[in-house]
Amino acid sequence: MKALLIGDVIGRPGRAAVERFVVPLREELGIDLVVANCENAAGGFGVTPAVAQELFSAGVDVLTSGNHVWKKREALELLRLDHRVMRPANYPDTAPGSGSTIIETLSGQKVGILNIQGRVFMEPVVDCPFRIATRELERLRLVTPMIIVDMHAEATSEKVAMGWFLDGKVSCLFGTHTHIPTADERILPNGTAYLTDVGMTGPYDSVIGRKTEQILERFVSGLPTKSEVAEGNVQLRGLLVDINVKTGKATQVERLTRMLDGQVPHAASD
Repeated sequence: MKALLIGDVIGRPGRAAVERFVVPLREELGIDLVVANCENAAGGFGVTPAVAQELFSAGVDVLTSGNHVWKKREALELLRLDHRVMRPANYPDTAPGSGSTIIETLSGQKVGILNIQGRVFMEPVVDCPFRIATRELERLRLVTPMIIVDMHAEATSEKVAMGWFLDGKVSCLFGTHTHIPTADERILPNGTAYLTDVGMTGPYDSVIGRKTEQILERFVSGLPTKSEVAEGNVQLRGLLVDINVKTGKATQVERLTRMLDGQVPHAASD
């Protein structure tokens, strides 16, 4: 089973990259499952039902998220109604939606997806991701040995620790949230594919997806400024993972980058 795991999709430019590349990549590489982080997909913050449907129509199967998923009120009902749109599992049980789900691929393979959020340098402070991951994996492993984890966290050390903690218990752990891709993809000793951060899918001529001049003004002046989605050098960043369907162990892992030609029109509202 081959999965493509896509980093934080940033606004319209990120969605344009997903629309351009995901379906051709599925056909070219024989990809069975596509997971993308959607917490910045709608105008740079949050997700809406229309944006989620746009990503599903572009070939994505599951949308994970993080602490920004609550930025759009429309997301609350979306999380309640569609198990393919996820929030971190270590939010309170009273929060809408779920942090783990089972997806069946077109070839009939069942894959567990777990979304968890770190606590180091993150707000709000949520429940222990190590404890919650253990709880959720007990349920998922009753259904399938193939489990993919989106660890949405700021601190690289926390992501690395979680990778070692889950080595041999999940097929893959890929990090999101910082928007900066790392180069440490590998298969850990007990068969778990790992990458600290897959990076963002969006405009790289920016400060983590935002207009450079606005962010520079904020840092230099110390005053609040706008934080709009940038436009240039749009890239799709992902992680390709081959998983043994019987054992659930990763057999190959590879970073993937695709460049979107030309500029993408920006609209702050979407």
